[in-house]
Amino acid sequence: MPGFRRPLYRDDAVVLRVQKLGESDRIITLLTRRHGRVRAVARGVRRTTSRFGARLEPFGHIDLQLAEGASLHTVSQVEGIELYGKRFLDDYPRYTAASAIVETAERLTPVELEPSLRLFLLTLGALRALAEGAHASTLVLDAYLLRSMGVAGWAPALVECAVCGTPGRHGAFSVPAGGCVCPDCRPPGSAHPAPATIDLMSALTSGDWRVADGAEAASRRECSGLVAAHLQWHLERALRSLPLVDRG
Repeated sequence: MPGFRRPLYRDDAVVLRVQKLGESDRIITLLTRRHGRVRAVARGVRRTTSRFGARLEPFGHIDLQLAEGASLHTVSQVEGIELYGKRFLDDYPRYTAASAIVETAERLTPVELEPSLRLFLLTLGALRALAEGAHASTLVLDAYLLRSMGVAGWAPALVECAVCGTPGRHGAFSVPAGGCVCPDCRPPGSAHPAPATIDLMSALTSGDWRVADGAEAASRRECSGLVAAHLQWHLERALRSLPLVDRG
């Protein structure tokens, strides 16, 4: 209708993904603080004269104004808060870890415009940690995956049997069963990770970076394998970016 103005709203967001649209536009997938996952068109951002094209790159934390649309919203204003991607675009381990983080965030928000503040804060915190480089990128990624699975209700059992709830340190781990399992509940084909691996998973879940940073390489590799298997079991299909992550 002539003169009709679509409702506007403002939010801050993490840029998860960008896709080309036509000759000069892009579709931007965002995880916003208050509105959940949003897909929006950014008009003309691929032109060299674009005022905000550089602010709409993956991994950035931005403040933006959006116009509501029937299927896609439209970006009308955007300001960069912290463009984390610029700090590790030439660092393959951190870049691939960030790619796995944002793909996971998108997969864990299947319904658009459904708020998920905890996941937004986790995603923002993980990208900030990668940008700061205070911890190994694989540890940051696995901490994010474990905590995001907790938000989704899929956290692996680590201190009790996933089947019967018996407390204690259990020596077997079964992805289909939901985590650590006691001898009575252990299904065939269960893994038998080293105790240090379970300790690392617990440390990453709770944020005990003193323990996590001190973990041996073998424990880190075994932890990454269990975390990836557990996540992809619940997602029911593999993450495209996860095999590209540099595990050192």
